[in-house]
Amino acid sequence: MCGIFGYVGNRSNAAGLAVNGLKSLEYRGYDSWGVAWKEGSALGLRKETGKISGINPESLPACSLAIGHTRWATHGGVTAANAHPHLNEDRTIAVVHNGIIENYQELREELKAKGHVFLSETDTEVIPHLIEEYLKETDDFAHAVRLACQRFTGRYGILAVHTTSDTIVAARTGSPLIVGKAPDGFFIASDTPAFLEHTRTVQYLDDGEMVITNGKSIIFSDLKTGEEKLKREIEITWSIDEARKGDYAHFMLKEIMDQKESVARAVNQNEEEIIEVARAIENARGTFLVGCGTAHKACMAGEHFFSIVAGKHVNVAPASEFKLYHRFLRPESLLIAVSQSGETADVLEAIQVAKSKGAKVLAIVNSPGSSIARAADYTLLINAGPERAVASTKALTGQLAVLMLVAYALAGKLAEGKKLLLETASMINDMLNPRYADYLSRVADHIKAKEDLYIIGRSWNYPMALESAIKIQEVSYIHAEGFAGGELKHGPIALIEDGMPCIVLAGNDEVLPDILSNAVQLKARGGYVIGVAPERNEIFDEWIRVPDAGAAQPIVNIIPIQVLAYFLAVQRGKDPDMPRNLAKSVTVK
Repeated sequence: MCGIFGYVGNRSNAAGLAVNGLKSLEYRGYDSWGVAWKEGSALGLRKETGKISGINPESLPACSLAIGHTRWATHGGVTAANAHPHLNEDRTIAVVHNGIIENYQELREELKAKGHVFLSETDTEVIPHLIEEYLKETDDFAHAVRLACQRFTGRYGILAVHTTSDTIVAARTGSPLIVGKAPDGFFIASDTPAFLEHTRTVQYLDDGEMVITNGKSIIFSDLKTGEEKLKREIEITWSIDEARKGDYAHFMLKEIMDQKESVARAVNQNEEEIIEVARAIENARGTFLVGCGTAHKACMAGEHFFSIVAGKHVNVAPASEFKLYHRFLRPESLLIAVSQSGETADVLEAIQVAKSKGAKVLAIVNSPGSSIARAADYTLLINAGPERAVASTKALTGQLAVLMLVAYALAGKLAEGKKLLLETASMINDMLNPRYADYLSRVADHIKAKEDLYIIGRSWNYPMALESAIKIQEVSYIHAEGFAGGELKHGPIALIEDGMPCIVLAGNDEVLPDILSNAVQLKARGGYVIGVAPERNEIFDEWIRVPDAGAAQPIVNIIPIQVLAYFLAVQRGKDPDMPRNLAKSVTVK
């Protein structure tokens, strides 16, 4: 959720680098920010509530070591006092932290009894105070950080600095940290866009690991034992331009338009790896699909792909509920974990549950070096490129494409599936043109004043109805709900009133007559029916045309809803890139 940045090296603008790095992490969501830097033998500090966008990096003093943080409030309100970095009383130690120290109350009381005074309501503030206590036992700052971390329970990523040392010490259990290696120093951040313009050479911290760097050299070690570890260097292939908005007003719109190419990139998989994964699913005794939010809706659609295309049953669960499925797991089971970031806390917990039972794990992710990818036995990348808007768009269609490709491979029809998906990618390229966007903008203008909106679908369009509701809710704040078309008469139809927008997702498939019948029911009760379908029907008050994509229909049907949600947000004066109360990567439970 929150963003972490650190730099130490030969450059004299470390604090300014921290500000720019945090700006690159704004997409993760935050309500306050702060930077600490080393000035001679003292620590400088600036932290504020609100946005960092207007801060001039050159307004901060020259220095060669700095850490920074964008905070999304969990423990304690949105105040400057609660913002990171947090310091100890004599201001010799500064810490930034993602995650939650679950036993912070116990530690806080212990430290208070020893005379420590706290200035914030956060769990994070116990960290510098506890490090200070251990510095009474050792003059090795890194060792003091190690001892402190061994007291914590929960998931965390930490950067710590001290006035007597020109080093950054980082530790990680559960919350991601990535090292960027540059010719003139080292960066440490919670995501690669923070330092992508400076280096593409990265090294990943695994859970239970620690890193110490003075800007010239770097040491990775086990957080408990101190045993040094070797880390391979990985080159990030994403370009800087992919992580920028370019001529687009918002990242969300850019990433929607990126789907002209990103779906084809998702299909560009190593066929031997796809066949190997399909064989693992075929041989598994119980296959489970898990994800959170939008990724969970991709999993639900994947259940239909496996059923309809391959005649294979898989089980779907929200990752946050998966630990309750442990009774069904055995060593022959397979967990398919789907995540854009590869760092989702609930998905990582689901993987831990599966691994504890000896089950294998397939990761479908966007980030090759992410925690989920490294924990998996098999990994398929969706190749969407960086996605910085909080609302996921191109990552979803990439996930759907990969799941469909695996389903076709499972059916022994990989070539057929690949052909269908590449044809779909070509149709998406034709569909996403200025006239199409203008039409969706007009549809948005017609319904933007409404406070309620409903979406229905059947078969693989049912998960897309749920996803449509998520997309509209999170960026426009319109109350939107998705339903299975056949469930209308079991309660939801009571909500339909005159003029209420009702979106109907349809395709030329076996359930088309049924979904059109549901649309008639909506219209009969005054609903304003917006059809998303390959063909016009007299039932539709508005028709949003989409290609006839066969089994890939859910991929093409969700894209105009993404565009519609974007225009609803903009026309209602909302920021579609950073919706309130939401974060891009949910790394806490």
